[in-house]
Amino acid sequence: MMRRAGSGSGGQVGNRERPPARSFTIHELTPILLLVLVTAVSVAWVTLSAQQPPRPFPQPSPPRPSAPPPTQPAAPSPQAPAPASPADAPSEATLGVPIYPTAQFLTSYDAGRGQRFYLFGVVLPFADAVTYYRSTLKSRGEVLFESPPTHQFDLARFRDDAMAFPPSVTIKDYTWGGSGGYPNPIPGAEPARFPTVIQVVPAPAGSPLRE
Repeated sequence: MMRRAGSGSGGQVGNRERPPARSFTIHELTPILLLVLVTAVSVAWVTLSAQQPPRPFPQPSPPRPSAPPPTQPAAPSPQAPAPASPADAPSEATLGVPIYPTAQFLTSYDAGRGQRFYLFGVVLPFADAVTYYRSTLKSRGEVLFESPPTHQFDLARFRDDAMAFPPSVTIKDYTWGGSGGYPNPIPGAEPARFPTVIQVVPAPAGSPLRE
């Protein structure tokens, strides 16, 4: 009797054994795991960045607080002073100094020790107002501040035992930095704002004149 091919002990040709499944070692899996982790982190970062508003890079440093200016008789902040009555306007004899012909009396403030600030608005460029008082007072005065431009003319010698502020004429530019000017305290009056403000602190009676 003939044997069938592939049967018996010699018939291993048609029934070969499959090789065992190969297992990966930890050293072989590490690069794969790292690639998956990096991909996941990249996707999360892109999603988070898309949700946040764009910001400049690098971030600008916050502005440093400016040092407080030295005490000086600058015109008070133009925050709606009470309208001044024409009857309250001081005369040139009271102030001891000429007032620009078209200046409008704005208001006055208590300066202490019997002194007062008297504020006048003028429709006049700052430089022209400084030129006028240089000619009138026969003095060059001094620059107090360049920003905003502020110029002062002394009227008498300062005595710290009897004065709160030096007797002076102080001129300040209220158009500096694009400002619209000092607001007219009289509603609806013209002009609505003054580009320049003249502040006068009279000298007390008996004060020695400036040198």
